[in-house]
Amino acid sequence: MGKLRPGPHPLRNLLLLLWTLLNCTLGGSAQGSGEWTLWGSWSPCSSSCGRGLSVRSRRCIRLPREELCWGNTHEYRLCQLPDCPPGAVLFRDLQCSLYNGHPVLGPQKTYQWVPFYGAPNQCDLNCLAVGHAFYHSFGRVLDGTPCSPGSQGLCVAGRCLSAGCDGLMGSDAREDHCGRCGGANDSCLFVQRVFRDAGAFAGYWNVTLIPEGARHIRAAHRSRNHLALMVSDGSYVLNGNWAVSPPGTYEAAGTRVVYTRATGPEETLHAAGPTSQDLLLQVLLQEPNPGIEFEFWLPRERYGPFQEQAQALSWSLRQPQPREVEPQPPETPVVPAAIPPRTLTPSPEPCPPCPDTRGRAHRLLHYCGSDFVFRARVLGRLYQAQETRYEVRVQLVYKNRSPLRALEYVWAPGRCPCPLLALHQEYLLAARRLVSSDGTQDRLLLPDAGYARPWSPAEDSRGIPRAHLG
Repeated sequence: MGKLRPGPHPLRNLLLLLWTLLNCTLGGSAQGSGEWTLWGSWSPCSSSCGRGLSVRSRRCIRLPREELCWGNTHEYRLCQLPDCPPGAVLFRDLQCSLYNGHPVLGPQKTYQWVPFYGAPNQCDLNCLAVGHAFYHSFGRVLDGTPCSPGSQGLCVAGRCLSAGCDGLMGSDAREDHCGRCGGANDSCLFVQRVFRDAGAFAGYWNVTLIPEGARHIRAAHRSRNHLALMVSDGSYVLNGNWAVSPPGTYEAAGTRVVYTRATGPEETLHAAGPTSQDLLLQVLLQEPNPGIEFEFWLPRERYGPFQEQAQALSWSLRQPQPREVEPQPPETPVVPAAIPPRTLTPSPEPCPPCPDTRGRAHRLLHYCGSDFVFRARVLGRLYQAQETRYEVRVQLVYKNRSPLRALEYVWAPGRCPCPLLALHQEYLLAARRLVSSDGTQDRLLLPDAGYARPWSPAEDSRGIPRAHLG
């Protein structure tokens, strides 16, 4: 018979289990990293005004032979306080001034110190000795010191860091096109179109509505036309009322609009948004429209109403001051809003003589019954269909129902208008305002047998009151 083997001992098995667990936990390749405690509370802002830093910390708890925790022990957040008052001492200036009158480079010599920004590391406290050609580095600047004048970065532990959209220094978090921090552009829609309406008349044409909440707005074109921007109350921000605005930055609808106009025929408009109210983008046509590109990002919930408003307005509406324009070949850029003088071929058919309209009574009759009385030089003449269009430069206004531009078109009925105006001559004109029933055509009309006398200095001595050229 064989021997009976003794069964497993319970105590020996328990000791073996404990030894295995300890060996896996504390030794060999089974080591792990420690664990972080919860973040502490944020500290007060490092600055009493302007931008500063707030910091919070945490600790790594680990057992013997465990690896260090992954991550940082401190986290810095941007804090924004009201702007510092004028004349306040800058933070870096204050740090340099702490060494004023103290011996630094020797036991006897002292200096007055001001910040020096030409050193390689902008987060070192580099200070220039006043009246001397050297600077000294006093180590790192205090956390929260601006990296350089006008910089958005702040020094943190000797490094220049910028805040992400989450406010944390050194964070890579960025807003998406919809304005959501760390978003994926899924809460808004991208509107990108080209306005190609050729424009039968010069003047203001609607291009697009830019709804409230729009972001990353851009519009651009290449022509002698001008982009115009109107707010919801009907007032212009850019290029309104026949006046061309200078390039620059303008405030509109809660955002900054950057308007640029190159030396060539290129014009652009940019705004970061979001807009706090609707804007209306228009174009002031001076020549046929080659196409206006525009784009913006719009919250999804606003896209439907935007489409309805766009269809309701139908974008063919015009301002009540259009003038008809002709297609023109490419030419050298001229001063904005100027129309180059040109001489056009007169009608080859002879015209019958015009009736005599001289006399004081005739002059007063036309003055009282006209909307405009002004002195002008004839720059050009064009026969179109059964009308004659004069291009004139307004010299002096005696009477005006609405403002006149320096360059205007004056229309006369027929190919042989009476009176007939000679090119490059100055006239005293009495014109009427003619507006079409649909409001798309607004003209200065010189009626048949109307008043147009060659101007002479004697006209100013005949008691005609003057108005101001608008």
